[in-house]
Amino acid sequence: MSKHINIALIGNPNTGKTSVFNALTGLNQQVGNYPGITVEKKQGICKLDRNLKAHIIDLPGTYSLNASSLDENVVIELLLNKNDKDFPDVVVVVSDVENLKRNLLLFTQIKDLEIPTILAINMADRMSYKGISLDIPYLEKHLKTKIALISTRKNSGIAELKETIQSYKDISTEPCLNASEIDSEYFNRLRVAFPNQLLYKLWLVITQDVNFGKTNRKEIDAITSFKTKSEGDLKRLQQKETIKRYQFINEVLKIGKTVDASQAKDLRTRMDRILTHKIFGYVIFFFILLLIFQAIYDWSSVPMDLIDTAFANLSEWVKDTLPPGDFTNLLAEGIISGLGGIVIFIPQIAFLFLFISVLEESGYMSRVVFLMDRVMRKFGLSGKSVVPLISGTACAIPAIMATRNIESWKERLITILVTPFTTCSARLPVYLIIISLVIPEGSIIGLSYQALTLMLLYLIGFGSAVFSAYLLNKVLKIKSKTFFVVEMPNYKLPLLKNVGLTVLEKTKSFVVGAGKIILAISIVLWVLASYGPGDAFNNAEEIVTEQYASDNLGSEELNKKIASHKLEHSFIGITGRAIEPVIRPLGYDWKIGIAIVSSFAAREVFVGTLATIYSVGNDDEETIKNRMAGEVNPILGGPLFNFASGISLLLFYAFAMQCMSTLAIVKKETNSWKWPAYQLVVMTALAYVVAFASYQFLK
Repeated sequence: MSKHINIALIGNPNTGKTSVFNALTGLNQQVGNYPGITVEKKQGICKLDRNLKAHIIDLPGTYSLNASSLDENVVIELLLNKNDKDFPDVVVVVSDVENLKRNLLLFTQIKDLEIPTILAINMADRMSYKGISLDIPYLEKHLKTKIALISTRKNSGIAELKETIQSYKDISTEPCLNASEIDSEYFNRLRVAFPNQLLYKLWLVITQDVNFGKTNRKEIDAITSFKTKSEGDLKRLQQKETIKRYQFINEVLKIGKTVDASQAKDLRTRMDRILTHKIFGYVIFFFILLLIFQAIYDWSSVPMDLIDTAFANLSEWVKDTLPPGDFTNLLAEGIISGLGGIVIFIPQIAFLFLFISVLEESGYMSRVVFLMDRVMRKFGLSGKSVVPLISGTACAIPAIMATRNIESWKERLITILVTPFTTCSARLPVYLIIISLVIPEGSIIGLSYQALTLMLLYLIGFGSAVFSAYLLNKVLKIKSKTFFVVEMPNYKLPLLKNVGLTVLEKTKSFVVGAGKIILAISIVLWVLASYGPGDAFNNAEEIVTEQYASDNLGSEELNKKIASHKLEHSFIGITGRAIEPVIRPLGYDWKIGIAIVSSFAAREVFVGTLATIYSVGNDDEETIKNRMAGEVNPILGGPLFNFASGISLLLFYAFAMQCMSTLAIVKKETNSWKWPAYQLVVMTALAYVVAFASYQFLK
């Protein structure tokens, strides 16, 4: 019978923890959320041998068990709660060979919890390059653990790490040092009061503000009531504890780690001078963005055309092959057309995630955060706010979760409120289809107009977020202090495996998440568009035939007129006509209005909705882009999607809060409906005003 054990991967940020996770689990991984909190975790399965499987949890990066932000609390909450189903049988502390001293602080704290703890020293391939040598037996003896020297880049040491994990029961759970010596009298009283508890666990419960889940509440309350010292005294004791641990670490590393400075070759300083330069740094970042958006358009055009044509052919094949009827129409006009409207954008979304992943893996993204801190401070934010704003280009939901590492509540709240302005991947399908319709295909200095337009929309989103933050900083009367610390990892060539897994995971998450919503909405929309009340719908064929009797229309043209009449008098047509007076000043017709309303479920639904509406009653083998391009403005004549209406739509989606999931996560993070309500009202009003002004000016 196969046995399962829990393994927790813990470490400082940028030690390669995720690379170790990927090396151990491969594709056997999934992403979820810890119950009751909104911090992303990764978990996966690793088969250690025939009878032993490991459930591996990749926890958020933390520098110590003295948590200063909400995401760091996750680590403490798990390690202190033995009732948690994910409580680890063994902890693997992942460290970086170049920053071993700093990484060992966390290691010595975890050892004090008497959990079997393995030290995995990563990036071993850089030891010769940096002139570093380690005395592994000496370190194992004094740190009272087993050490695995690994390199995820070279894929070395992973087998040895697995073997060490298998024999975790042989690892000493004895602490490395006696931290209670910082105040023997206080800790002796604590030990006497709670003789059945680990001393260091008691200390963490007293000093940390964490959620202990299913842990006995009475027990926790009894421990936390043992605060016989003031907050200031407890902070001073924490500082003494940190100093004592570093004294121990320094003594161990004097012999355990040696560095030959003459062998070290460092390109990092010279690159940092250029990439974080107060002028050239911004110029380089700007040109990197330009290249990314140009590549998104150039590289993805061929696969997008293939996907678009394939779905049109599939819809046609279904109509030709299956018996005529409602089910065939639902499948061809509703489900296939709706899903085709989102699947077509997989190449561009995948390329966007590819570039973001490469920038993160290479270490450049941390330089961007550092660089942008100079700008952020002027607007009431810190460099840490840049992380959610940049990750918001993927999705606003995990980006808002990422604000949990911002210590200042005011800065965190402002970042949460402005992050939805950044252009997420859900907006991308809307932008791409509209840009392709209204922006010409020419280029300037080798950069296409369409790529430049897309980049401009990203800059508008980021600029709106920053300007809104400035206003909120002036309006919100919340006093708070903050500081900015960012990890500057070494530059490295991105690992293809890590990049590939990231692109696969995020693209899959986007497609599956959007696909479920679009599938449901496509079915509902098809039903609403295929049926209607009264004689105007039921007798459409007679009414249209009589109306155009003198025009001698061909059968194909007549069928189009009938389909258009039925759609206009269907349930969805009646609904669209009701809201049309509100959106007509923006340059939209009722079909676009329906797409805007339905896209509140998720922005990307906009294209799927139009794909479904335009497919109902249409037997032609046409792509969604061709159908949208052929739409005629019923009042002004000419294409419905012209430059004025296209720019209006682009700007509407640049500012509108068209995502109920984002509103839900804002409510959860702020613990109030007040802030998401403000977001919805203000962003929607702003979007309407900007779209109205742009259309009226450009038409």
